[in-house]
Amino acid sequence: MNFNILTIFPEMVNSAFSYGVLSKAIDKNIISVNAVNIRDYAEDKHKMTDDYQYGGGQGLVMKPEPVCKAVNDIKKQRETRVILLDPRGQKLNQAKVESLLEYDDITIICGRYEGIDERIRDLVVDEEISIGDYVLSGGEFAAFCLVDAIARLIPGVLGDEMSPVEESFSTGLLEYPHYTRPAEYEGLKVPEVLMSGHHAEIEKWRRRESLRITLQNRPDLLKNVVLDEKDNEILKELRVNNEKRSKIYVALIHYPMLDKQKNVVATSITNMDLHDISRSCRTFGVKKYYIVTPLEAQMEIAERVLNHWTEGYGSTYNANRKEAFEETVIKSSLLEVIDEIEKEHGIKPNIVATTAKKVKSNINFEELKKISYDEPVLIMFGTGWGMTEDLFNMAKYVLEPIEGPTEFNHLSVRSAVAIMLDRFNNA
Repeated sequence: MNFNILTIFPEMVNSAFSYGVLSKAIDKNIISVNAVNIRDYAEDKHKMTDDYQYGGGQGLVMKPEPVCKAVNDIKKQRETRVILLDPRGQKLNQAKVESLLEYDDITIICGRYEGIDERIRDLVVDEEISIGDYVLSGGEFAAFCLVDAIARLIPGVLGDEMSPVEESFSTGLLEYPHYTRPAEYEGLKVPEVLMSGHHAEIEKWRRRESLRITLQNRPDLLKNVVLDEKDNEILKELRVNNEKRSKIYVALIHYPMLDKQKNVVATSITNMDLHDISRSCRTFGVKKYYIVTPLEAQMEIAERVLNHWTEGYGSTYNANRKEAFEETVIKSSLLEVIDEIEKEHGIKPNIVATTAKKVKSNINFEELKKISYDEPVLIMFGTGWGMTEDLFNMAKYVLEPIEGPTEFNHLSVRSAVAIMLDRFNNA
């Protein structure tokens, strides 16, 4: 397979492929990498490949003539698949990498500056690919990733032909842990099964670990993986264990809250606060769901509802509702909630505030999930017209808000809890 990389820095490209397994594959003529200098196709004496953009704005734009001429020159010599590395493109994954193996010749356009002239897309590009949602100083770095991902799947590039088959994403799952000598380091030992010589047990362990790591870190991948009955049994067991280890708590605060006039008030507990949020919390493995109100009459009504479904007549004909309410607790203050969690874990929980307002959040769902692996997390949801400043001051973090494609942003707290727990679960 041949790769043509269109760049204004051909030396960078040549240097990148002078090391490692790809350099050996080039020496063996298994692959070839052709660094094409876009400046060679520039029309003016200064070899300009960029210019100011029409309409004004910051930054320069890559000119269409040199890039299109370079691509057309390659096409005169051979058929090639032209790829533009661009944020608009399909996000790169292993399935996409494997699909590119059907081409014998691939041409990659590396952007620079503020981007490329739009006409380049229209005239010479076959497809666009993004390697992720972040910004690089040049497309060359993305091109190196793409070439490496494709080339290592070509027979003969890697020393062990089974290596690409067993790696992360090749089976749709993340890869199992690897160990080498010594058998013990800094008090940490290699799992005994790996030293047993029992190949069937080793394969079982590796499959289980692969499923565990994928469930923990990238549960979204499981949606597209073909799993057999044994895999599903393992996942079921892992999910049960995850629930037991859960350190996520949810609190629905009814006091102190703000009303429309910004007065501090206590809001009423609704039937939906009890039923809908309890079901969401149970679905997403929340350890406990706390409803916080200092009003004795409200507490009494809520306790009566909970008892009906967990111990009374309701528990005899709706087992699912009984299960949903088993971890729902009524408390008179947030301090009581914090004390109870601290007694359970030996440390105070990380308190996380939520809001629909466009305030500056300081944590996203992925970051919060990482914290929850080691420390308890209490996510606070407000009622009425939002939480008081005192509640926000108690919080260590403010979680990124839910945003839709419109300016309208007035979800019910029940919907907000379900959406945020789902995003947390899939982070």
